[in-house]
Amino acid sequence: MSRPDAIRVVIVDDQELVRAGLRPLAERDGDILVIGEAADGRSGLSRVRELRPDVVLMDIRMPVMDGLEATRAIVADAALDGIRVLILTTFDEDDHVYEAVRAGASGYLLKDVSPDDLRAAIRTVAAGDALLSPTITAKVMRAVAAGHASPPDQTPLEGLSDREREVLTLIGRGNTNDEIAAALFLSPATARTYVSRLLGKLSARDRAALVVLAYETGLVAPGR
Repeated sequence: MSRPDAIRVVIVDDQELVRAGLRPLAERDGDILVIGEAADGRSGLSRVRELRPDVVLMDIRMPVMDGLEATRAIVADAALDGIRVLILTTFDEDDHVYEAVRAGASGYLLKDVSPDDLRAAIRTVAAGDALLSPTITAKVMRAVAAGHASPPDQTPLEGLSDREREVLTLIGRGNTNDEIAAALFLSPATARTYVSRLLGKLSARDRAALVVLAYETGLVAPGR
C-alpha cells in the first residue's frame, strides 16, 4: 500500500517486460508509486505532461523519440519545472552519460542496479539532489575532455567569488556538501548555502548541471 505522500513516478521504456519488472521493484517500500508508463519518448512526454510525476525513469534508446530528446523537452518546459529525470539504461558509454547530464537528467543508472539502489536513486532525485556517483562523474569528465579542441570558455565563472569557485571545483570532483564543508572548513549549512547560491548564479537546474559546468569551463580537468 502506497502512502498519500508517495513519490509519483512515470516509467518510459520501450520494453514492456522491463516496465512490468520495474513497477513492483520501485513500489516495494510503499513510499514510491508508479502512476504511468510509456513505450517511447514522445508518448512518455505526453504522459509526463498529463500526470505531472515527481520523477521520470527514462530509457535512452527508444523509437519515435529517444530518451535524451524527451529529457530535453521536459527540462525546457516551464510547466514541468520540478519534475526530475532519472536515466535508466543498459548503455554505459561516456558520451551517453555526458549527453544525458547535459540534457538535464538528474541521475544516470544502469539496468543492472540493485532494487535497493534503484529506490534510493528515485528518492535522491525526488528530493532535488543529483545522483552522480564517482564513476558517473569520471565519465562526464572524460567526455568533456574529449570534446575540448580549444581552450574552455570561462565566461560563466566571471561573476563568481574565489570561494564560490572553490566550492564549484569540489562539486565538479564529486564531493558531497559535507565533504565540501570539511575541505573548506565550513559548517554544513554554509556549504549548502554556497551550493544554492551557485545554482542561482549559474542558472543551473541542479547539481548535475554544476558538475558539467565545472568541466566545460576547465575549472576541473582530468588528473587535476
